[in-house]
Amino acid sequence: MTTALRIHGFPLSGHCHRVQLFTGLTGITHEYVTVDLAAGEHKREPFLSLNPAGKVPVIEDGSTVLADSNAILVYLARKYAPDWIPSDPLAEAEVQRFLSLAANEIANGPAAARLVTVFGAGLDAQRAKDIAAYAFDILEKHLKGRSWLVGDRPTIADVATYSYTAHAPEGNVSLEPYPALRALLERIEALPGFIAMQKTPVGLAA
Repeated sequence: MTTALRIHGFPLSGHCHRVQLFTGLTGITHEYVTVDLAAGEHKREPFLSLNPAGKVPVIEDGSTVLADSNAILVYLARKYAPDWIPSDPLAEAEVQRFLSLAANEIANGPAAARLVTVFGAGLDAQRAKDIAAYAFDILEKHLKGRSWLVGDRPTIADVATYSYTAHAPEGNVSLEPYPALRALLERIEALPGFIAMQKTPVGLAA
């Protein structure tokens, strides 16, 4: 039987990993198509026909084509795993708050710091570390007395914040000061269907 859902991504991308992680946790059958970023495959056809912005991940679900990892999480949850996104307006707004944190402070903090060390990106490493500390402080305070970011069960908020947080040490950002946050990561990793993100190959990091 042909798999309807295809994920176009790159194994070392946290944005791509959060989508793949969600399919694992929810049992969504899919085909993973690796996009060769080093060869510039994402900046030319046929990939640009899927996402003119030239970024991964992108999903194809039948005739539906969708880019942006957080948007993809919302779509997949609504269509295939509604338990992972609250229907209550306030709880849904709380989930959105953490999706925004993932798209802003986490992307510009631990994700950016990792881009410097793993891929040699010309970014301000110290600024990225400062933003990471700010984001992790927010998460740590929020998680005191909580098992999950929103409500009493995992949601796409937890998935969206996981990948770059768990791999923050690859960007020389320590997780030691954040016991509640580390406990959240461990709870996610203990969930059935968890898929780990590929670690940086030896010799790739600068």
